[in-house]
Amino acid sequence: MQITAADAEALCTIARKAGERIMPYFRRAHGVRSKKDASPVTDADIAAHDTILEALAKTFPGVAVISEEDQMPPQLLRHAPFFLVDPLDGTRSFMRGEGEFSVNIGLVEDCLPRYGVLFAPVLDVLYYGGGGGAFRRRGQEESERIHCRKPPESGMVVTRSRSHAAARTQAYLDSLAIGEILPASSAVKFGWVADGSADLYPRFGRTMEWDTAAGHAIVEAAGGRVTLTDGVSPLVYDKPGFENPGFIVRGLS
Repeated sequence: MQITAADAEALCTIARKAGERIMPYFRRAHGVRSKKDASPVTDADIAAHDTILEALAKTFPGVAVISEEDQMPPQLLRHAPFFLVDPLDGTRSFMRGEGEFSVNIGLVEDCLPRYGVLFAPVLDVLYYGGGGGAFRRRGQEESERIHCRKPPESGMVVTRSRSHAAARTQAYLDSLAIGEILPASSAVKFGWVADGSADLYPRFGRTMEWDTAAGHAIVEAAGGRVTLTDGVSPLVYDKPGFENPGFIVRGLS
């Protein structure tokens, strides 16, 4: 499935509209309840979910959508293109009043991420990209092409989860020459690797495909890599249960 410039702009608009639906709930009553896996879901998650699914159905009719806040399909989609959506990535951060949460929309085909859009409403920054390169748009500014960078001699900048600190992650970081650590609670960590703000994002804890597909596509479009923890095997999608193994996101070597 080819994403045209018009398609890319439409996806960016959809992500922004979802962010606009979220913001009235920020630092206010959330209407929190628990899902089957005991993770929280809020009224903001549902509002963004409804906005995205309605818009994708109109703009990309016939393309399947899998959202964190929806029922899982009865079978894998195999080689057909489909969207993976996390309407509000970083729900716990959102509930704490932190502004790092994001809207994630990723396009997957043949088990690989082909295009991605990330929008962080509070930060007012949009990342997007695929085969034609990776881009960042701050506020109402013009989009700018972004690239991963080589780590500075002073030590690499590492971004890691703020909410899910695994012992294995710390053990891995202890083996590296690190200049700075940037914690965050959503897929903005992928954006930071893509634009050269960070050099590495290791994740050994549990994630789902909708957490990573959009950011994965953007990082690779910016020249980076996303692999399993062996540093070689690719992170693939459309897996049974849509759960990811551990992975490492790298900028340029």
